[in-house]
Parts: sequence; structure tokens; C-alpha cells
Amino acid sequence: MSDKEQMEQVASAVQREGKYLTFALADEEYGIGILKVKEIIGMMAITPVPQTPGYVKGVINLRGKVIPVVDLRSKFEMETIDYTDRTCIIVVEIEGKEERIQIGIVVDTVSEVLNVREADVEDTPTFGTSVNTEFILGMAKIEGSVKILLDIDAVLSAKELSQIV
Repeated sequence: MSDKEQMEQVASAVQREGKYLTFALADEEYGIGILKVKEIIGMMAITPVPQTPGYVKGVINLRGKVIPVVDLRSKFEMETIDYTDRTCIIVVEIEGKEERIQIGIVVDTVSEVLNVREADVEDTPTFGTSVNTEFILGMAKIEGSVKILLDIDAVLSAKELSQIV
């Protein structure tokens, strides 16, 4: 392995270690770097916006700021369910082309904040060329289960962001 490859491996390792807010979608557990999370709010009225992709539920008014809301179940092509009293919106800040953008993501339930060590994270398995896994930072093995660590900046592409903001 070259020095450059070793440096890149160390850099990616440092990126994956840290605190993650974990949440559930269907029967799977996911994590988002806590520094990306601005707040967690209960479900509230979402105003639909015409001609947006199906996974975009609309916008919310959060203390005078209009924030687009994405349903992660729809984005990940999972079966949709009715929202419950445990369904909530995680407001995250992602890197846009020229600025940081706040977006709400709808999740089934928020679990906890976990401290993830690099030793607990494995690279994303290869599923073949037809499966896009670029938005997955890695798989965290914690307490006998696996949490899928998301790169929330990569979950929505620049093209998709331009459609909703």
C-alpha cells in the first residue's frame, strides 16, 4: 500500500469515528454524525409542494424558517407507513453547492446517541455495480447489532438538492 493510500485510509477512519444519532427505519438502525444534527422535532404539519420528487413530503415552518422535508423511507424505496406518535423529523445541516442547507428527514423513531470508535466500523460491503452505496460511511458493530452509518451530505445528490431548495 502506498503512503497516499495509507493517508486516505487514516483520513476516512477519522471521519467515521465519533458520536452518532441513531434512528430506526423499518427494522434497520441508522446513524448520522451528531455534528450534522441541528434538532429533533415531533411530527408537525407539512405543506406539500407541487412537482417535487415523491420522497419530498413538502416544507415546514420552523420558527419562521421554511425547511424542506424528505421522507427517508421513500428516499430509500422502503414500504411507506402511516406516521405514529414516535415518528419525528431530524433537522440536519448538509453541504450544498454554495451554502449549508437545513433539511428535515422523517424517521420512524430516534433511538440514542452512540459513541462509535473506528475499531467498531467496517467498510460498506460490495453489493455489485447496480447498488449505490456511496451514501454509506460504514457499518458500525455495536452491542451485537449493526448500525448503518450514513453520510447525510451524500444521501441527497446536488441534482436532487437543486430540485427541492
